[in-house]
Amino acid sequence: MSILLVAVSLTAVLVVAIPALQELARAARSAEKLFDTLSRELPPTLNAIRNTGLEITDLTEDVSEGVKSASQVVKQVDKSLDDARKQAQNLQSGTRSLVVGVKTAWKTFTRQKPPKRTVERLPVTGKPHLTLGEREVPSPENRRTKTEAYRNINDGYSDPVNWKDNFDDED
Repeated sequence: MSILLVAVSLTAVLVVAIPALQELARAARSAEKLFDTLSRELPPTLNAIRNTGLEITDLTEDVSEGVKSASQVVKQVDKSLDDARKQAQNLQSGTRSLVVGVKTAWKTFTRQKPPKRTVERLPVTGKPHLTLGEREVPSPENRRTKTEAYRNINDGYSDPVNWKDNFDDED
């Protein structure tokens, strides 16, 4: 009886285990197909992702170079505008100078000449003309003391070249 019970138990286990083993075999085949598909599809996908990353890096570098180039163009345009502004200012001041010069030349050219002036002479006094030697030596009444000469030099009233000749040695 115990063998019969063991045999029945084994049969029941086999009956229940066979569908489970069939499902397990089916799952193993599906997993095998999935792994096979992954081994075929995954490397090209990974290469495509890698290539996309490299292309994005290249595009980023191109955009950076484009931005730098645009920045340089903007700087050159700005410099050109500054140069043009300076040239316009120079042209404007040159034009003003030319206009003022032409106006002045026209006024000078069209101006009537003034009548010639007559020279009026001072009346001749009765003093005799001094010779060169008499002019250099001051007369005794025109001599000053050293103190007066120093005072006048400091005040800016005396001739600094001949200041020694303008005083007596009294002080």
